[in-house]
Amino acid sequence: MNLNKVMHVEDDECIRIVAEMALSDVAGFEVLSCDGGEAALERVVAFSPDLILLDVMMPKMDGLQTLIELKKISSLAATPVVFMTAKIQPIEKKIYIDAGAIGVIEKPFDPMVLGDTLKQLFLKAQKG
Repeated sequence: MNLNKVMHVEDDECIRIVAEMALSDVAGFEVLSCDGGEAALERVVAFSPDLILLDVMMPKMDGLQTLIELKKISSLAATPVVFMTAKIQPIEKKIYIDAGAIGVIEKPFDPMVLGDTLKQLFLKAQKG
C-alpha cells in the first residue's frame, strides 16, 4: 500500500494551513484538513485516508478521544495514525504509541520534511 492520501486534524488554523501546504505542495499528497475530531469523524470514511495526522490538544474532542472513535470504524481500524504535539515528554509519547499511534511529531515541525517524516513512519509501520 502506498501513502497518497493524508487526513490532517488540527484546530489551529495557521498550523493547519502550513501543514496542508507542506503535505500537498511539497510532498504531493492528497490532503483533507479538518478543524477538529468531530469534523474528522464526519468526513473520514468518504475520504478514506492512507494515514491520519492528529493534533493532540484540541477543544471538545482531543487527539486521543478522536483516535479512540476512529478505531471504532472498521474500515479505518488498520489506518496508521501519527500524533502531532508541542508537549512531547517521553511518558506522553508512550501513551500515544500505546493508544495505537505509529509515531509522534513535535511542534514546531519543519514543513519541508513533514511529508518525508510521514512516509518514513508509514513504511516502518507497513514492515511491522
